[in-house]
Amino acid sequence: MIDITVRENINIRDKQVTVIGLGLSGIETAKLANHLGARVFASDSGSSKRVSAHAMDLMHFHHIASETGLHSEKIYDADLWVLSPGVPKNADIVIKAQEKNIPIVGEIEFASWFTESPIVAVTGSNGKTTTAYILAEMCQSKNNHAVMAGNMGLPFSERVLNEIKTLDETRTYILEVSSFQMEFVYHFSPTIAVYTNLSIDHLDRHGSMEEYLKMKLRMIQNMDQEDCVVYNGDDPELVSAVENHTVRLQPFSTTRSDTLYTWEGTSIKNHSGKSLAGLDELGILGDHNLSNLLSAATCSHLLGIPDDHISQVMKTFTGVEHRLEHVLTINDVQYINDSKATNINSVIVAIDTFKQPIILILGGRNKGADFRLLLPHIKSSHVRDVISYGEAGGQIDAALGDAVRSVQVTDLNSAVKKAQVLAAPGDIVLLSPGCASFDEFSNFEVRGQFFKSAVMEIKAV
Repeated sequence: MIDITVRENINIRDKQVTVIGLGLSGIETAKLANHLGARVFASDSGSSKRVSAHAMDLMHFHHIASETGLHSEKIYDADLWVLSPGVPKNADIVIKAQEKNIPIVGEIEFASWFTESPIVAVTGSNGKTTTAYILAEMCQSKNNHAVMAGNMGLPFSERVLNEIKTLDETRTYILEVSSFQMEFVYHFSPTIAVYTNLSIDHLDRHGSMEEYLKMKLRMIQNMDQEDCVVYNGDDPELVSAVENHTVRLQPFSTTRSDTLYTWEGTSIKNHSGKSLAGLDELGILGDHNLSNLLSAATCSHLLGIPDDHISQVMKTFTGVEHRLEHVLTINDVQYINDSKATNINSVIVAIDTFKQPIILILGGRNKGADFRLLLPHIKSSHVRDVISYGEAGGQIDAALGDAVRSVQVTDLNSAVKKAQVLAAPGDIVLLSPGCASFDEFSNFEVRGQFFKSAVMEIKAV
């Protein structure tokens, strides 16, 4: 077995490394381990065309053996496991590997062993993708390459392997990190950890809010006093959670004054009172995006980015695909793609963003959410109709049907067609599902692309 207790002593050369899962992070982990001299075996219980293609590519281009459609006993002939975040820690194969004393780590942990570059890790229930993208633009300069990776579909392992092959390049990693990715970390330690907020999410995986919070806070566990936690000072639960730790703390806030950047009147100002961007100059709108801008600016400042560049990005950044993304306006009806909204709080943020009548499309696979939490926001907002679909369609209709005009359909395509029928000039058709995509789509990106294609078909008619 590989001794992983001391990071500096970890050596995987000529060791047997089993990679569980042949998604994007799995295949890039396999490539990184192979490049570093390990004997790699990859296994995935799935047998889709995508998984099979990944297995064939590993063998053809990298001579890495794998299996699909099962997990054979061969997976336990290992000195180390690198586990896909899609596999829960209570899975039978994980328990059996632990009984055999096989060290198990996640992809984020594994890749971090092989880089000394600064890492900014962004997590939270909402806003982490947008914050990560803003931060990457703010940190990009002629002297530093800002490299995005993590939960947005860009494996950290792939980026680290590129770094190993191009040693002459200075870089800062901007990682979006989910709670799933924190289940098997031991040494992972970012230079800056960013917490955007905390709200109920992934209870189907973690079982309780307490366990979910515990996983989120594992990002801090290895940080020292030279590192810094940047956190949302407007989130009481988050404030309480992080301020119990001995790391250096730096809040961001739209209301507090003990911050590096403040929102005063109608502009964002630095600690000297200089305005960086007025409300009418910002590239993205909404209170949630104001928090995202402040968190990214705070991190950038701590990394030595000058205010003039921070100000420029505040004015030029226009948003992230699948997050309140304007698709088309057809017959004076706006179609908005918010496919990345996979929890209740994201839906609340979305409906609070608009002042026009909203036809809200909700549905997919429930992650343990109570849709009744939407009731007060539905009642006080401009939501006129709710169209529910997918596995969670019945739960949504039962929770909201008495508060708003509601209709249940089978799938997203039917939901878009129904929205077209219900929509009147001046309305907004908003896909903000509040659920995972996995009942119908492989991820939220595919769901968002499907929605956009369906809207394009409306235009073509």
